[in-house]
Amino acid sequence: MISVVVPVYNAMPWLAEQLEALTAQEVGGETEVLVADNGSTDGGTEVAREWASRHDGFRWVDASSRRGPGAARNIGVEAAHGELLAFCDADDVVQPGWLAGLASALRSAEVTAGVFDFSSLNGRGPATPRPASTRQLGFLPAGLGANLAVRREAFEQVGGFVEELRIGEDVDLCWRLQLRGCRFAIAPGAVVAKRDHPEPGGVFHHALAFGRSGPELYRRHRAEGARPDLIGAARAWAWLVVHLPQLLRPGARRNEWVHAAGVRVGRLSGSLTQRVFFP
Repeated sequence: MISVVVPVYNAMPWLAEQLEALTAQEVGGETEVLVADNGSTDGGTEVAREWASRHDGFRWVDASSRRGPGAARNIGVEAAHGELLAFCDADDVVQPGWLAGLASALRSAEVTAGVFDFSSLNGRGPATPRPASTRQLGFLPAGLGANLAVRREAFEQVGGFVEELRIGEDVDLCWRLQLRGCRFAIAPGAVVAKRDHPEPGGVFHHALAFGRSGPELYRRHRAEGARPDLIGAARAWAWLVVHLPQLLRPGARRNEWVHAAGVRVGRLSGSLTQRVFFP
């Protein structure tokens, strides 16, 4: 059986669209979908519970006892029955063939990451789906929890997601699995349409948090070989200076600059907090 765990915290109004897409997945074998509710207050709880009452194989799980996406996923896994575990986010949309693509990749690997369509939900032109990240910190390849699958046995051997990591817990899981000898693979047929924040403020806030996760991941894994990319950091800061006029352009171009700025500011902030140098 394949168990799909969807951590949810205030994902309205997009939750139903993702649940509809999960209902349409076709894969040869038994599947279940667990909506791990981390304490939503926006009406999503009622939507998820009503959906589960009408659709076989869907379950609502109270995951509010411990907060954070890693905790919600871990609680969802505790309630799951599958020997294969897949993860996606509530505000994105899995594409046809997503679950079958992940399952196929797990035949030759213990952990696999799909690819993302960053265009269709964000008003951009068509683009080839691509991994969110294949190599982080000059270290090991990794995927994101919004499009990830792992064999349960391997997941349990490393203790699941580190719950104190609110962002970067997915990268950390991929690394710890590989450090134990597990094989990592990209599943090109497992596509998720990723939804960006529509407003610059939300884009910056999310990018800032993502940037802060880098120094903590570096601190946790530098003994195993994680390294800062100083040349890449210098190029990123230079790009921000050269493309500063994008702030005056509404839409995706401005959000691209705001996201890049948030990541770099987050890296500096996280470096101070973690007492490491990771620009």
